[in-house]
Amino acid sequence: MTADTTAMTADTTARTMNVPAYAAPAAGAPLARTTIERRPVGPSDVLIDVKYAGICHSDIHQARDGWGEGIFPMVPGHEIAGVVAEVGADVTTFKVGDRVGVGCMVDSCRACENCEAGLEQYCTQGNIQTYNALDKEGRPTYGGYSTRIVVDEAFTLRIPDGLSLDVAAPLLCAGITTYSPLAHWNAGPGKKVAVVGLGGLGHMAVKIAHAMGAEVTVLSQSLRKKDDGLRLGADHYYATSDDATFEQLAGSLDLIVSTVSAPLPLDKYLGLLKTDGAFVNVGAPEEPVSLNLFSLILGRRSLAGSGIGGIQETQEMLDFCAEHGLGAEIELISAEQINEAYERVLASDVRYRFVIDAATI
Repeated sequence: MTADTTAMTADTTARTMNVPAYAAPAAGAPLARTTIERRPVGPSDVLIDVKYAGICHSDIHQARDGWGEGIFPMVPGHEIAGVVAEVGADVTTFKVGDRVGVGCMVDSCRACENCEAGLEQYCTQGNIQTYNALDKEGRPTYGGYSTRIVVDEAFTLRIPDGLSLDVAAPLLCAGITTYSPLAHWNAGPGKKVAVVGLGGLGHMAVKIAHAMGAEVTVLSQSLRKKDDGLRLGADHYYATSDDATFEQLAGSLDLIVSTVSAPLPLDKYLGLLKTDGAFVNVGAPEEPVSLNLFSLILGRRSLAGSGIGGIQETQEMLDFCAEHGLGAEIELISAEQINEAYERVLASDVRYRFVIDAATI
């Protein structure tokens, strides 16, 4: 698209748009530059010029069929920050020039009990993911590794002025994925919260839990990132490769949020919880995990999962992060570095989120 097409008029919105993007043509194939078709801007839609798109580990899982068979070609990306280029005739929430974001979902049934409660992420009909999904008309959805995206205003978020767009992009997944369980399980003053893994999600969990007032512990394989963890807001940092960690912290934690995507020895981690403590998974391993139920029964402990947040809660998270000056720690890359970035994510060689400059797509 050229600059001349940025401000589209009402009589052109019935046309689809061809926009540059990076896509995986098949499962496991390297991502390459391509052109995709975006739907016309409808009455309730917002056309967004993408400025930045974060790279989430889930992008890699899905582009490589790690979580099941995907829809290809696949344009990943659900950490999207940009600027409104056009609004549909019925849009009231946004105007051209607004700073906005798009997260992991772009629609839901909007009528079930969960949707009506603001829990669109748990839509009983299944929410429509930002990519690797089919929309209500049966068209494949394409994500943020592109220059433009069309999203219903009901699933578009406002990015507060206090956050720059590049560090705000990862908040649309990493931020809300960690904020939601921390809020739900009441992280705050007087609570001892541990974060397993100091990566893209984990570093935001540490920042957010600290800002909420909790006493924060990082549980990581080694002490390699200890200085970073303490700088980001952790009060304590332990290596899980050291068996003494599990002896020293036994029965001491109220809440553990696991951000890692590898199977863990759950019984050992559950032993770190107080009575009525909760271990919450936000990382999603591709492999099954095992568990001795006595690890739950003997301490009335809970093993739980949590997936992103609803639209209202995601906006709440963005406002919270702006209020507390919390952006992601990022490494800005060009689109040509996406495949390299994927390998570096798998090698834990990023501190702490890759963000694509969409101007390079």
